[in-house]
Amino acid sequence: MTEREVVYGTGKQALRYAAKVDLSKPAEDQECLHNRWHPDIPFCGTIKNNETVKIECVDWTGGQIKNTDDADDVKNVDLTKIHYLTGPFEIEGAEPGDVLLLEIQDVQPMDDHLWGFTGIFDKKNGGGFLDEIYPKAAKAIWDFEGIFCSSRHIPGVRFSGLIHPGILGCAPSAEVLAEWNKREGELIKSCSHMDRDVALPPQPQNVHAGSGDASIKEKVGREGARTVPGRPEHGGNCDIKNLSRGSKVFLPVHVPGAKFSVGDLHFSQGDGEISFCGAIEMPGTITIKFTLMKKGVEQLAMKSPIYQPGPVEPQFGPGRYIYFEGFSVDEHGKQHYMDATVAYRQTCLRAIEYLRRYGYSDYQIYLLLSCAPVQGHIAGIVDIPNACTTMGIPMDIFDFDISPTNPAVKRDMGTCAFATTD
Repeated sequence: MTEREVVYGTGKQALRYAAKVDLSKPAEDQECLHNRWHPDIPFCGTIKNNETVKIECVDWTGGQIKNTDDADDVKNVDLTKIHYLTGPFEIEGAEPGDVLLLEIQDVQPMDDHLWGFTGIFDKKNGGGFLDEIYPKAAKAIWDFEGIFCSSRHIPGVRFSGLIHPGILGCAPSAEVLAEWNKREGELIKSCSHMDRDVALPPQPQNVHAGSGDASIKEKVGREGARTVPGRPEHGGNCDIKNLSRGSKVFLPVHVPGAKFSVGDLHFSQGDGEISFCGAIEMPGTITIKFTLMKKGVEQLAMKSPIYQPGPVEPQFGPGRYIYFEGFSVDEHGKQHYMDATVAYRQTCLRAIEYLRRYGYSDYQIYLLLSCAPVQGHIAGIVDIPNACTTMGIPMDIFDFDISPTNPAVKRDMGTCAFATTD
C-alpha cells in the first residue's frame, strides 16, 4: 500500500493530492499558492462534489522562520509576504448561494519537517496582543513526537496538539470585496489619529496571485484583501483551535466554482493566539471531504460560516485546569466600559504573573499561552462597567505541580530565543 492509499472496508481507494508544495522553493514562485483574497485569482485545480482530497500547505510565512536559537528571523520577517494559502480550487457545480461543507478528516505535519514555531513579533514589525508590555521579538521551536510536542526553549512542558487549519475560506465576489475595502478604508480613516495600524488597505507589494498573469497580478495588488483578518462573509483567518480532525465547516459560496483556499496550519494553539504568531505554526497536509449544499445560504439563513467541532481534543481530568480572571480595568488602573479585549489582556497578565514564580521568563510564558491548549472564555458581558474574561491553563502539560495549593519552587528554565540585536 502506498503512502497515498487508504483502506475503506474491504476495498482500497487512493486519496488524490489536489495540490502539493515544495518547501525548498520560494512560496512566491509556486503557482498553487496565493496571498490575497480576490475573485480573479485563477483556479489551481478542480475538486469534485463529494470528493476527499489531500492538500499540502506551506507555513503562513512561506518558510521565513528557521529552526534556530535566535529570533532574528522573527524580528525581520517580511509581513508583506505572509499568509500564503493553497488554492483557489474549483469545486465542481458550486454557485453563489450554495454552501460548501468541509469535513476535516486529518491534518498532519510533513514527514521531513517535524517541527514548528511560535513567535512574538517586534512591536515595530507586527507586534501582538501584549506588545505595549513585551515589545521584543522572541521565538520558541517545538519538536513533534507523534501527537505530542515539546520545546527546548520552554522546558518542563509537553502536550498533545489540537492540530487544525487557521484559514479556510472561499473567494469573495467583486461586490463582497468592494464592501470589505470600503468599510476597512473607513475604519483606517476614522482611526488615523491612533499610533498603530487598525487595518491595512490593499497592498501591491509582494502580492502573489498564483498562476495569474501580469495584468491579474496588478489588479489583485490594487484591489485584493489581505488574508490576515477573518471576515464575516467568508470566514478566512479565524484561527479557531477546535476546527480539528472530525470537524465540519459550512462556508458560503460567493463566486462560480467557490474558489476555496486553505492554509496557516497549526500543530496547537491557545484561545486568542495572543502573540499574533502565536500558534505552533507548521507546513503540512490537510485531508478534507467536500460536499455542496445547493442553495444552502438561504436554507441556513447564513450570514457567516458555521462549524461543528470534531471529537478529537486533548483530555485533562476534572479540576485539572487553573483559571485566571481579568476585567475591563487596564494595567494603568483606567476603567473601560465592557471592553472584553482589555479584560482578556488582563487575564493573560494574571497568568504570566502566576507562572513566572516557577522560573519562566515573561516572554516564555507569553509564547506558551499563545500555543498551548488554554481555554479562553467570556465569563460576564452584562454587568456594567466590567466585562469579565477567563483563561484556563491545563496543569498537566507541566512536568511539575503548578496547583495553587502548593508553594512555587523557582527552577532554571533556560530562555526562549531572542533577536541578537535590539
